[in-house]
Amino acid sequence: MSLALVDCPTGLAGNMLLAALFDLGMPLSAVEGPMAALGLAERYRLVLREQRRGGLRGMHLEVESLEREPPHRHWGELRQQFARADWPVALRDRVLAVFGLLAEAEAAVHGTAPERVHFHEVGAIDAIADIVGVCAGLLHFGVRRLICAPPPAGHGSVNTSHGPLPLPAPAVLEIARRRAVPLASSAGFAPGELTTPTGLALMACWAESFGPAPNLVPLHTGVGLGSRQLDRPNLLRLTLADPWPGEASAGQEIRQEPQLDEEPQLEAAELLLLQQAQLDDATAEDLAFLAEALRQAGAVEVFSQAIVMKKGRLGTLMTALLPPELGPALRQVWWCHSSSLGLREQLQPRRILPRQIETWNSPLGEVRLKRTRLPGGGERLKVEHDDLVDLARRHNLSLEEVRNRLSGRIG
Repeated sequence: MSLALVDCPTGLAGNMLLAALFDLGMPLSAVEGPMAALGLAERYRLVLREQRRGGLRGMHLEVESLEREPPHRHWGELRQQFARADWPVALRDRVLAVFGLLAEAEAAVHGTAPERVHFHEVGAIDAIADIVGVCAGLLHFGVRRLICAPPPAGHGSVNTSHGPLPLPAPAVLEIARRRAVPLASSAGFAPGELTTPTGLALMACWAESFGPAPNLVPLHTGVGLGSRQLDRPNLLRLTLADPWPGEASAGQEIRQEPQLDEEPQLEAAELLLLQQAQLDDATAEDLAFLAEALRQAGAVEVFSQAIVMKKGRLGTLMTALLPPELGPALRQVWWCHSSSLGLREQLQPRRILPRQIETWNSPLGEVRLKRTRLPGGGERLKVEHDDLVDLARRHNLSLEEVRNRLSGRIG
């Protein structure tokens, strides 16, 4: 069941999404385990009840805080807490992406840096449970494609720790702007909040598109209920489905969905921020120092290219790829260690194959092997370059001689 559809006629909220997952049969342990790994097992309680809205049944979820004095959790602290948690990599990446987007949106509307954002509502224990639980639940059901209907955001105002704020909430508008999320009209609704920053951030990070559902075969539907009483059923539906067998004949993209006994798709997708600057007045040593500073600050990749700039000047195009939430921190590196007066930024998707590092006792000594699984079922093995250099120095051999002696023995 790799395809999911979120229908949200009365808006999006984290607790509604989580309630729908529980209605689909997700066990409590799917949420309690990751929360316990954060050291938060005794700080909240999930209250799940079957209720009705406008005559329609569903599940309503409330996350009760057991913290006597809830702390103001800064994003920098939360990110370290998530990074240290004993979670699967997929869950950690998803939770970091959602909270990172929230931090950037809150920072933009409050005029501060994401690292300094301290979450009142968003970072409270209920929002942590919602975000961790929804990400864990979608992974539990094996969701790889998710399509969400455009949600209505609401109108009027809402009371927050900052006082009354206009609706849609400023962070909701900022998330929608950053990720080009369409918002449905709130005409006909009574004043009030319909879509929360937490709910929209979850869908902005999970949904491949916002719009009508494609042809599909519904398999299971979970219903999550909102807390507000409206003049219509306040609910959200999360449907797990199979693609329609004839979808490709209508000109849609062909997707081969694995059967239950087949191996799932190996490649994983992540969203990275690309930062670039053109430099024409830096020495090679300056460029090397800048590249290392960017790597130390968290860049995933840093590389440079020779370019010809205006008036025939030779220059260097320096590029860094990094997690989007690290954008503000790395900008400071650029301003501090380069002479550039401008910086280009662009969000780019990246697809990666799974890999793991193994230790191999080779005839020349212990080395690390990077083993990569390929979609066709094969594997690719490569010895870590630093270990090759170490063996060459230890045995007074050239790198070519080390490679030749290890060739054919790797397995």
